[in-house]
Amino acid sequence: MELITSRSNPLLAHMRKLLKSRSYRRTCNEGISDGVKLLEEAIRWQAPLTAVVLTEDVACPVLPERVRCVKVPKDVMASLSPMKAPQGALFTFQLPDLTAPEQLTGDRYLVLDGVQDPGNVGTIWRTADAFETDGLLLTNACADPFSWKTIRATMGAAFRMPVWEVTPEQLAALTAQSGLSLLATALRADTIPLQAVHAPRTAVVIGSEGRGVSQRTLELCTQTLRIPMTERCESLNAAAAAAVQVQSAAPKKNGSRGNRAQQAAKKQLTICETAIARLEADSCAPLAQSCTALNRSGRPLPPAAMCSGVSGIRGCGRWPTT
Repeated sequence: MELITSRSNPLLAHMRKLLKSRSYRRTCNEGISDGVKLLEEAIRWQAPLTAVVLTEDVACPVLPERVRCVKVPKDVMASLSPMKAPQGALFTFQLPDLTAPEQLTGDRYLVLDGVQDPGNVGTIWRTADAFETDGLLLTNACADPFSWKTIRATMGAAFRMPVWEVTPEQLAALTAQSGLSLLATALRADTIPLQAVHAPRTAVVIGSEGRGVSQRTLELCTQTLRIPMTERCESLNAAAAAAVQVQSAAPKKNGSRGNRAQQAAKKQLTICETAIARLEADSCAPLAQSCTALNRSGRPLPPAAMCSGVSGIRGCGRWPTT
């Protein structure tokens, strides 16, 4: 195991630049994150790791080949880590392609418009992942999705759920050609309650807390939504609004499964009812024949004679004559 004791080591100097500079991260096509938990998530979801730095008391996990793993003293880690209380691990990884695909094939996407706080972006990303949103799109100068602050707030969602950067015009074109309804959380003449949305496939835009959804993005949306809330509350912050939106949309996806299950159960019940009816018919046929045989004359039988005759048919039991 390689041991680095110099704070000026080239690898550590490279990591410091990755922590501080978005442009350097993009130039190097590398991201950086900290913490043993996030390292475990990165390994679990097969993030393309490039280097791992650990304190001497942290065991090196099983890593893919060609991933450099080094140990450093705690004082060196303290000089390198962005946290006041370092968690014993820093790691770098190749950035994914942030260019949106030509087609969005999922049903539910979340769009952030001008959300510049990395903690908010990461928290929203994590929430969207929890409710099985198919992807996150960023427009209008959102926070860097792969700054260490954003990644830390995602708690691993950054390694599971895709994210792309687009302009408002690219967003409108992409959703249109993908058959997605582009909706925004904003107030205008056509605003409807969130619960009234019935579009099967959507991309919903959440704006920044200070400015909301930008005017240009708003012009490109086909519908606006509002989250019903008490009148004494003016608005929710971006992360809370996103949480309400993705949770509200989630039952639609699960609901289709529920409807199919209900239909299957109803079909099974119909089959059972049909089978029971056939069994009843098969059982009643001999009884009907026996009853008919009691009165071949077609004239009404005295009650005593009818009860006596029915009591003699197998399965009917004894019928009282009075």
